[in-house]
Amino acid sequence: MATTNIWQQFKALIPEGVRIVATITGNNGNGTSQAELRNGSVITVKGESAPAGRKVFIQDGEIKGTAPSLGQYEADV
Repeated sequence: MATTNIWQQFKALIPEGVRIVATITGNNGNGTSQAELRNGSVITVKGESAPAGRKVFIQDGEIKGTAPSLGQYEADV
């Protein structure tokens, strides 16, 4: 049944969870990988679809796909 609540319709357009970009530092061989975040911390994530050194998108603790290797800039506003 479709909802007529405009707020619920808007929320349905936004993906659930937080998506972050990290660099894979190694595959563990058990279905998980080590990933280094931009702040330098290392986390364990589900999936081994990316080789070491590759940037990936991580959502809900799982590798969702590869990310482009783009430059990172910071600007103070």
